[in-house]
Amino acid sequence: MSETERNRQLSLDFIDAIGRNDVPAIVAAYADDGRATTMGNTLISGTFTRDQIVAAADQVLAMFPEGLNFTVHSIIAEGDRVAVEAESLGRHASGKTYNQKYHFLMHWRDGQLVHLKEYMDTEHVTDVLCGGQRPA
Repeated sequence: MSETERNRQLSLDFIDAIGRNDVPAIVAAYADDGRATTMGNTLISGTFTRDQIVAAADQVLAMFPEGLNFTVHSIIAEGDRVAVEAESLGRHASGKTYNQKYHFLMHWRDGQLVHLKEYMDTEHVTDVLCGGQRPA
Protein backbone atom coordinates (compact mmCIF):
# COMPACT_ATOMS: atom_id res chain seq x y z
CA MET A 1 0.00 0.00 0.00
CA SER A 2 1.37 3.41 -0.92
CA GLU A 3 1.72 6.29 1.56
CA THR A 4 -1.16 8.08 -0.18
CA GLU A 5 -3.44 5.03 0.04
CA ARG A 6 -2.52 4.49 3.69
CA ASN A 7 -3.24 8.12 4.58
CA ARG A 8 -6.54 7.97 2.73
CA GLN A 9 -7.58 4.92 4.78
CA LEU A 10 -6.33 6.47 8.02
CA SER A 11 -8.52 9.50 7.31
CA LEU A 12 -11.59 7.34 6.74
CA ASP A 13 -10.82 5.38 9.91
CA PHE A 14 -10.47 8.62 11.88
CA ILE A 15 -13.86 9.93 10.72
CA ASP A 16 -15.39 6.56 11.52
CA ALA A 17 -13.94 6.74 15.06
CA ILE A 18 -15.55 10.16 15.57
CA GLY A 19 -18.90 8.73 14.51
CA ARG A 20 -18.52 5.84 16.99
CA ASN A 21 -17.55 8.19 19.85
CA ASP A 22 -14.33 6.16 20.06
CA VAL A 23 -12.17 8.58 22.05
CA PRO A 24 -9.20 6.17 22.46
CA ALA A 25 -9.01 5.68 18.66
CA ILE A 26 -9.31 9.42 18.02
CA VAL A 27 -6.55 10.25 20.50
CA ALA A 28 -4.31 7.43 19.25
CA ALA A 29 -4.50 8.83 15.71
CA TYR A 30 -2.69 12.03 16.74
CA ALA A 31 1.09 12.39 16.79
CA ASP A 32 2.54 13.65 20.08
CA ASP A 33 2.97 17.06 18.43
CA GLY A 34 -0.39 16.81 16.64
CA ARG A 35 -2.96 19.56 16.68
CA ALA A 36 -6.44 20.33 15.45
CA THR A 37 -7.73 23.63 14.17
CA THR A 38 -11.44 24.38 14.16
CA MET A 39 -12.03 27.34 11.88
CA GLY A 40 -14.23 30.34 12.48
CA ASN A 41 -15.09 32.56 15.40
CA THR A 42 -17.15 30.33 17.67
CA LEU A 43 -16.80 29.19 21.26
CA ILE A 44 -15.16 25.99 19.96
CA SER A 45 -12.86 27.62 17.36
CA GLY A 46 -9.10 27.64 17.71
CA THR A 47 -6.02 25.48 17.48
CA PHE A 48 -5.67 22.73 20.05
CA THR A 49 -2.72 20.54 21.01
CA ARG A 50 -2.95 16.79 21.40
CA ASP A 51 -3.09 17.22 25.19
CA GLN A 52 -6.01 19.65 24.84
CA ILE A 53 -7.75 17.22 22.48
CA VAL A 54 -7.30 14.42 25.03
CA ALA A 55 -8.76 16.60 27.79
CA ALA A 56 -11.80 17.71 25.75
CA ALA A 57 -12.67 14.76 23.51
CA ASP A 58 -15.00 13.05 25.99
CA GLN A 59 -16.90 16.30 26.61
CA VAL A 60 -17.29 17.09 22.92
CA LEU A 61 -18.51 13.63 21.98
CA ALA A 62 -20.81 13.50 25.03
CA MET A 63 -22.82 16.23 23.29
CA PHE A 64 -23.99 13.44 20.97
CA PRO A 65 -25.06 10.54 23.17
CA GLU A 66 -26.29 8.57 20.16
CA GLY A 67 -23.17 9.40 18.14
CA LEU A 68 -22.88 11.17 14.81
CA ASN A 69 -23.53 9.43 11.53
CA PHE A 70 -20.95 10.54 8.97
CA THR A 71 -21.26 10.37 5.21
CA VAL A 72 -18.11 10.97 3.20
CA HIS A 73 -19.03 12.68 -0.06
CA SER A 74 -15.54 12.91 -1.54
CA ILE A 75 -11.95 12.29 -0.62
CA ILE A 76 -8.75 13.35 -2.34
CA ALA A 77 -5.39 12.12 -1.13
CA GLU A 78 -1.94 13.16 -2.24
CA GLY A 79 1.12 12.10 -0.30
CA ASP A 80 0.78 13.15 3.33
CA ARG A 81 -2.35 15.28 2.82
CA VAL A 82 -5.96 14.15 2.60
CA ALA A 83 -8.97 16.36 1.88
CA VAL A 84 -12.40 15.06 2.87
CA GLU A 85 -15.85 16.49 2.20
CA ALA A 86 -18.28 14.98 4.68
CA GLU A 87 -21.60 15.46 6.38
CA SER A 88 -22.73 14.46 9.85
CA LEU A 89 -26.18 13.88 11.24
CA GLY A 90 -27.01 13.36 14.88
CA ARG A 91 -29.05 14.52 17.83
CA HIS A 92 -27.36 16.96 20.16
CA ALA A 93 -27.86 16.52 23.92
CA SER A 94 -30.20 19.54 23.76
CA GLY A 95 -32.51 17.57 21.47
CA LYS A 96 -31.64 19.68 18.42
CA THR A 97 -30.69 17.99 15.18
CA TYR A 98 -27.08 18.56 14.17
CA ASN A 99 -26.64 18.22 10.43
CA GLN A 100 -23.21 19.62 9.62
CA LYS A 101 -21.25 19.82 6.39
CA TYR A 102 -17.46 19.71 6.65
CA HIS A 103 -14.25 20.01 4.79
CA PHE A 104 -11.42 18.31 6.65
CA LEU A 105 -7.81 18.76 5.62
CA MET A 106 -5.61 16.16 7.30
CA HIS A 107 -1.83 16.11 7.36
CA TRP A 108 -0.30 12.74 8.24
CA ARG A 109 3.27 11.80 9.18
CA ASP A 110 4.38 8.21 9.62
CA GLY A 111 0.79 7.05 10.12
CA GLN A 112 -0.12 9.70 12.69
CA LEU A 113 -2.21 12.83 12.39
CA VAL A 114 -0.05 15.94 12.59
CA HIS A 115 -2.71 18.54 11.84
CA LEU A 116 -6.45 18.41 11.29
CA LYS A 117 -8.11 21.52 9.88
CA GLU A 118 -11.89 21.47 10.20
CA TYR A 119 -14.03 23.83 8.13
CA MET A 120 -17.80 23.82 8.67
CA ASP A 121 -20.95 25.95 8.99
CA THR A 122 -20.04 28.11 11.97
CA GLU A 123 -23.56 29.52 12.32
CA HIS A 124 -24.87 25.97 12.79
CA VAL A 125 -22.12 25.36 15.38
CA THR A 126 -23.15 28.52 17.25
CA ASP A 127 -26.84 27.63 17.12
CA VAL A 128 -26.62 23.98 18.17
CA LEU A 129 -23.30 23.32 19.91
CA CYS A 130 -22.93 26.69 21.61
CA GLY A 131 -26.60 27.33 22.39
CA GLY A 132 -26.54 30.60 20.46
CA GLN A 133 -23.66 32.02 22.48
CA ARG A 134 -20.84 33.82 20.72
CA PRO A 135 -17.33 34.75 21.85
CA ALA A 136 -17.00 38.13 23.53
